[in-house]
Amino acid sequence: MFERYTETARRVIFFARYEASQYGSSVIASEHILLGLLREDRTIMRRFAGFTQSGPEIRSEIESLIKRGKPFTTSVEVPLSDESMKILNFAGEEADRLAHRHIGTEHILLGILRLPDSLAAKLLIARGAKPSAIREQVAKGPASVVASTQAASGALAALDDFLGLLRAGNSKQVAASFHDKGQFVDSSGKRWTGRTEIDKGAEALFAPFAKRNVSLLLEDITKGPSETYVASVLWEFAAASSDHSKLPLRMSVVLGPDGEGWKIVLMQLTPVIFG
Repeated sequence: MFERYTETARRVIFFARYEASQYGSSVIASEHILLGLLREDRTIMRRFAGFTQSGPEIRSEIESLIKRGKPFTTSVEVPLSDESMKILNFAGEEADRLAHRHIGTEHILLGILRLPDSLAAKLLIARGAKPSAIREQVAKGPASVVASTQAASGALAALDDFLGLLRAGNSKQVAASFHDKGQFVDSSGKRWTGRTEIDKGAEALFAPFAKRNVSLLLEDITKGPSETYVASVLWEFAAASSDHSKLPLRMSVVLGPDGEGWKIVLMQLTPVIFG
């Protein structure tokens, strides 16, 4: 069911399941999907609905409206409610409507709003969320630009596959995502040139991104020079506030065509310092 889902969208479902377990719910309800969405993609409401600081407010309101049960371990299987199944089906329809090959967090947001009687949708609509306006905003965003051509869809799919491999810790397969003459530049400016060299250092280079305390956000993907596409991915580490070696990193990725597929021709990491 989740083959087309981006890494962040899959994590929304994971967090929705976690939220259901913490509230002692026998099903993953619409409000759990909304909480999972806010947990995984903290900027989505600002980007598409104009909300700021909505997460804590929405959580507090949900807790005042639902009956809380006894929390249980996340190893217990929790099914999707009928409403949640409809939301995810609507998310797929929204992606298809916009000619997007992937299903991302923005499509899940639209899926929620397609079910106005659900608690999640009521909370968003009460704050001024308008499906038509969000749909128009999504259509104008980088995802729609990327999905507008077959080539761009291929670049986005390659990027999504790469991020999935990176999070899974498959360092050798991650290295295979690079072009033969591809380059990797770490956050200190050290450069690895060629897939052979990148492959030799793959385990050390990519292991930090597979840890559980790391989250990612696809910030942007746009058409670059010639036939390339350029993506920006923000990586956040749980230890960032106390460990200066774990500052958030911005990963700039340049993808180019390679035969019938796409490969990474350049990747550069840049520390992000806020304030």
